[in-house]
Amino acid sequence: MRRLNPIDAQFVDAEDQDRQASFAIATVAIFEGPAPAYERFMRAIEERLPLVPIYRKKLRTVPLRLGPPVWVDDPRFDLRYHVRQTALPPPGDDARLADLMARVMSQRLDRDYPLWEYWLVKGLSKRRWALISKVHHCMVDGVSGSDMYRVIFDGAPEPSLPAGSCAPAPGAASPAQAEPATRGEPSALALTAHAAAEMAALPVRQIRALASALSSPAGAVKRVEQTARAVARLAPSAWPASRSSLSGPIGRQRRYAWARVSLDDVKAVKNALGGTVNDVVLAAISGGFRSLLLARGEQPAPHMVPSLVPVSVRGEGEENMYENRLSVLMADLPVQIADPVGRLTAVRTELASLKASKEAAAGEALVALGWLTPYPLASLCVRLAYQLPQREIVTVTTNVPGPSQPLYAMGRKLLEIIPYVPIATTMRIGVSIFSYCGSVTFGITGDYASTPDIGTLAGGIESGIEDLLAAAG
Repeated sequence: MRRLNPIDAQFVDAEDQDRQASFAIATVAIFEGPAPAYERFMRAIEERLPLVPIYRKKLRTVPLRLGPPVWVDDPRFDLRYHVRQTALPPPGDDARLADLMARVMSQRLDRDYPLWEYWLVKGLSKRRWALISKVHHCMVDGVSGSDMYRVIFDGAPEPSLPAGSCAPAPGAASPAQAEPATRGEPSALALTAHAAAEMAALPVRQIRALASALSSPAGAVKRVEQTARAVARLAPSAWPASRSSLSGPIGRQRRYAWARVSLDDVKAVKNALGGTVNDVVLAAISGGFRSLLLARGEQPAPHMVPSLVPVSVRGEGEENMYENRLSVLMADLPVQIADPVGRLTAVRTELASLKASKEAAAGEALVALGWLTPYPLASLCVRLAYQLPQREIVTVTTNVPGPSQPLYAMGRKLLEIIPYVPIATTMRIGVSIFSYCGSVTFGITGDYASTPDIGTLAGGIESGIEDLLAAAG
């Protein structure tokens, strides 16, 4: 029995409070060659399960919310419930796959079961097939979710796990680390007692944290100063965004689309015009939102598209720890600037300012504070926050670097990976970026009712890269 960390628990609390949101993240992996038979695919996943022990665990809520939810073994685990198959109608193109992805992601994961699903998708055009990987955000973040690909898939056409073997893939957790999945579920009384013991131990953790700070007063003062500056830098982000059709009430159903660009093109822009890969893709997204607003007859203005930008705070070697280790930045996307080079310059300036102010330190400080705050109070704060009107965040843009070398499943080459990011509250659109093997894909999530023109944003992102390439010569 392992309790959720403060960030993981927030995703559960937020989903409980927001009836229109599903906090599952996902990817669509597209493979070449004929699709494998369902039974063979099932066996391949079953062989890898010991490498991902959390896939056999489900979430249990502590009575009266006395403590954060905990992971417990599912004594009735059934792999067939989690591994599903379907097929696209002809012609099996991107539009049909996007529609399927939107329908799959519109449904919440059932908490009576481990919080993940795999969908084997047949019927793609050009002799391809796909795998939709859907996992609740309380289980993984983008980095650890990406690392799962290295565990589930192979680095060469020949499978690294022969039939019946449980040898770990390179860099994966050893099966010896897998916890047995045969223990029964804890009772409500046991969960309550465990939570009460944790609350009783909280003052000890608080004293230890204080003692640690006092043992190095100079370091503690420096951290407080950095956090104070970061909070001061973050304060303007709390101003309501300029009104636009990008923000407002959402429903439960989703739309989905994606854009594709070459990583070499992104790097060419970076090398010619300056900045980082992340600067270039955010400038392209800014151009896409500008195109969408103009197509809707709205004039782009400053502070119209403030974006939540998750930042990984994982240390090296922590990629395969399946939990969230995130902080956040708030960046204003410069949609009011018509010139593509001017947008890139504005993005570079904004992100450089955020990094210099160590704004991510404020998020890290809040996470650290979460470990020292009684869970009932922390949970209440999260749920109350989701009841308040929200006009400060219009979108979320998350960028995850994926594998740079090709991966394979049962001998079939993985061609591309397209990400999915959830939306909630009044965010009608979210954009996730994923790089794999020389390509960059932008997965775009939209509210079904308010975003029928989601393709305009996808086309605007691709045009944004083309415009920057032209400017870079």
